[in-house]
Formats: sequence, structure tokens, C-alpha cells
Amino acid sequence: MVRLRLTRGGRHKRPFYRIVAADSRKPRDGRYLEVLGTYDPLKALAAVEIKQERVLDWLSKGAQPSVTVHHLLCKAGVLKLLKAAPAKT
Repeated sequence: MVRLRLTRGGRHKRPFYRIVAADSRKPRDGRYLEVLGTYDPLKALAAVEIKQERVLDWLSKGAQPSVTVHHLLCKAGVLKLLKAAPAKT
């Protein structure tokens, strides 16, 4: 199963995360399929950059976001676009 989740980067006590599509069986910082955005929790407004088209594509293919990524997608308004988009037939 493909999961949309965070991989940690940065140095000691200075975290920086990538939002990636990865196989759920791989380790947290292991191989991933595609980078979908970034998340920097240390910025004043917790800077989030997301490639909306790619995230919507992965979600339409059945990828499941982790709890944290789900909250980030809600804040960015990406999940509203998924609900508003017409279903493909």
C-alpha cells in the first residue's frame, strides 16, 4: 500500500520534513516513490509547500495519507479540492 508520509531531514534539533509517497513497508527515511512537498515546523507559520496536482493524483490512485500529512493537507486546502473534483468514470 502506498502511504503519503513525512521523511525527516535536517540536523540535530532542527527538523525539516519532506512529504513523500512511499511503500508502507519501507522504513521512515528509506526509499520513496516521489517527493510531494516540504514541511518546515520551525518557521513562524510552519511553512508547508505541496505539489497539489501530484498529491491529488496519488490520492485518486488509492494512496493513504498518514495522520500528520492528512492534517497538513487539510490546512493547505488540498483535501477540499479532492472533494470538489468530479469523479472519474
